[in-house]
Amino acid sequence: MKRDEWKSRLGFMLAAMGSAVGLGNIWRFSYVAGENGGATFLLIYIFFILAFGIPLLLTEFSIGKAGKKDAVGSFMRLAPGTKWHWTGVMGVIGGTLILSFYSVVCGWSLYYLFHYLIGDFWTEPTGGFGQSFENWTSTTWEPLFWQFLFMIAVVLVVIRGIKRGIERANLIAMPALAILMVVLAVYSLTLDGASEGLAFLFTPDWSQFGNPQVYLAAMGQAFFSLSIGIGGMLTYASYLKSNDRLPTATVGIGIMDTVFAVIAGIVIFPAVFSFGGDVTDGPPLVFITLPSIFASMPAGGLVGIGFFALLVMAAYSSALSMLEVPVAYVHRTLGLSRKAAAIVCGAVIFAIGVTVSLGYGIWSHVTIVENKNILDSIDYITGNYILPLGTMLMAIFVGWYWTKDQAIKRSEINTPILQSSWYFIIRYIVPVAILVIAITSIVDK
Repeated sequence: MKRDEWKSRLGFMLAAMGSAVGLGNIWRFSYVAGENGGATFLLIYIFFILAFGIPLLLTEFSIGKAGKKDAVGSFMRLAPGTKWHWTGVMGVIGGTLILSFYSVVCGWSLYYLFHYLIGDFWTEPTGGFGQSFENWTSTTWEPLFWQFLFMIAVVLVVIRGIKRGIERANLIAMPALAILMVVLAVYSLTLDGASEGLAFLFTPDWSQFGNPQVYLAAMGQAFFSLSIGIGGMLTYASYLKSNDRLPTATVGIGIMDTVFAVIAGIVIFPAVFSFGGDVTDGPPLVFITLPSIFASMPAGGLVGIGFFALLVMAAYSSALSMLEVPVAYVHRTLGLSRKAAAIVCGAVIFAIGVTVSLGYGIWSHVTIVENKNILDSIDYITGNYILPLGTMLMAIFVGWYWTKDQAIKRSEINTPILQSSWYFIIRYIVPVAILVIAITSIVDK
């Protein structure tokens, strides 16, 4: 049977952008930036996107387009008889783990959107949003219902394939997402304390430039945001036609992803500073601090609807690519139909997500890493270890396993100076930088 393909290059770009622009740009970027010094983190993050992110995104795309299979199959085809396919296996596992906690947070977002739409969250609940969030997430069944609903919506699109499912969904979602984000950013800039929020986002604390934890967090966020290292971009690129060019699409996706992250900061931080919130609130920033702020501002209910609609759409477009990674693998290896593979993978991810959700309820006492709960532990392990390791292995594969001629030919870069620069970064700079930052961070602890 003929393998599915993207109908258009625009469809591929929007889907890849949708994969990159997700909760990572809004929920995760906001609290990681808040915890790591705002502008200092932003500058280091942009450096990692430009110096490593875009070259690495091109690397992952080139493996996928050349391999023409899923994350594991592409490595098996390009490096038969070697152990390189374990890089793809790690990507499948990493993507599955990320979507397991991602789906929980997406369920929360869906719940909040629903309650904003019916007017329940237009005013502060009794006891405040913090108490309301804690009480709700500690219940067993209701968060699971919203998580299940979200996963059903994702599975239904992935079942339809690339052209009729994922591409069509992103052709609608991404333009809507961009419009909504710009509208919210413009509104946020009209708030009284907007200048303080902008100063936090754009005025660096130079003393933090010597903190290796900020570099590790920025590197992890860059990889998480661009969906590098887990095989999602590789899998998407495997559905490209042979005449679809990689470099222009890669640069466009990398730049737009960063623009979305910065605009998300402009949406969130002025609002937080205007109403006396704490930018270092961590993961609850979006679900406790911001709703409380929305309840205090003019037309806050409408802003809440817009913000959580934005969050749900961004999360949804990313979740499609994350589910596609294990679905493509299971579809090929087990010989299941796409429909069966999507249902099986969705069920497994939901089951893992149940443990994550219960980590806020009956398993709230369970900690895995550094006294972190189940969700924060999986987020920490995937963002700081699995993604950077997967990324480093892909760079080593292209930079050292492929010949220079093979790598440059498959990158589709035509300009000699850019060819040499890209190859040097992938072959030497990226593996060493990831290793040095990781070791420094461990020693620093």
